[in-house]
Amino acid sequence: MPDPLRLARYRKAPELGPRLLFFSGGTALKKLSRRLIEYTHNSIHLVTPFDSGGSSAALREAFRMLAVGDIRNRLMALADLSVQGNPDIYRLFSFRLPAGASREEQGQELLRMARGEHPLVAAVPDPMRKIIRNHLKFFLERMPGDFDLANASIGNLILVGGWINNNSHIDPVIFLFSKLVEARGVVRPVVNKDLTLVGEEEDGTLLVGQHTFARKEAAGSARPISKVYLARNREWLEPVDVEIRKKVSDLILQAELICYPMGSLYSSVIANLLPRGVGRAVLENDCPKVYIPNTGFDPEQRGIPPARCAETILHYLKRDLGERAPNDRLLNFVVLDSKPSSYAMPVDREAMEALGACVIQADLVTEESDPHLDEGRLLDILLSLV
Repeated sequence: MPDPLRLARYRKAPELGPRLLFFSGGTALKKLSRRLIEYTHNSIHLVTPFDSGGSSAALREAFRMLAVGDIRNRLMALADLSVQGNPDIYRLFSFRLPAGASREEQGQELLRMARGEHPLVAAVPDPMRKIIRNHLKFFLERMPGDFDLANASIGNLILVGGWINNNSHIDPVIFLFSKLVEARGVVRPVVNKDLTLVGEEEDGTLLVGQHTFARKEAAGSARPISKVYLARNREWLEPVDVEIRKKVSDLILQAELICYPMGSLYSSVIANLLPRGVGRAVLENDCPKVYIPNTGFDPEQRGIPPARCAETILHYLKRDLGERAPNDRLLNFVVLDSKPSSYAMPVDREAMEALGACVIQADLVTEESDPHLDEGRLLDILLSLV
């Protein structure tokens, strides 16, 4: 490992490449996703719709909807940027309204886009330009008068406009967005629900909203997170049960490799495992399951070594299976950098192997990528396991 013949075969015909599935909502997979499309156009990305910070928070508050920012980010990472794709649309969807402009100036710029007068929109050929303009018009018609457009992502606003036009259904909009940017993979929210992610620290302190998980370190909290769950909203903090749809379960069952990748432990990875049905679908799929611990420092992982992170992932997968569910049906491999110094906490290889996982160690942190894993070397390992 890596398997050069297998890698060459995938690279020669990425349209026939394997179905690697990633449970991740954050930006940690952005570079890996960009490299991944060189080997497969069939990867599957289940992302969290619970983001509650920045412009996503403003959109969720205004429209009472799931977060679309992580969906847009992953679609953009999978977009075809070649001449066969739609680079003009990519540039438009990546554009943000200026944060320093006045509210009136921001509104006028958005209105110019909806009219087709803005150069970024004018560069998009019809009929795609007309679709984009219509979605922006739907957004403008429903936008609250006091909505803050500072630094707003145009891609997010187009997604929200499509969501409005499709009677609060996000799947048709994601499908259209995927086609517009020629996304080389499938992206879906793990659930189509407007829910709040809640964390509880060891002393009982609640972290309400995904954005508070990232801020706990800045606030000086050194207490580990003891559990996470989904709540109806920020006012109703009792845990709620939500189940994945059949189409999401089918995507998990179709995967040829399932990956719990690097990224914020609770708000990015485990948040995707909370809905009922995820663990059952993973259990029923016979493909390899791989965990990639974070290198460097993750504030959500404070005081939790990689082996305990693996145990935590297994715990949440077993919530609707029972603790007797066999580990080897949920986790088979742990991929580690060969240098122990790459990790903030000690790496206990024996503890990982005691969970039934085969530990793979390789030189994955390079001088250029430090402290992060080199996406090319990591992909070589993952693709060789399919």
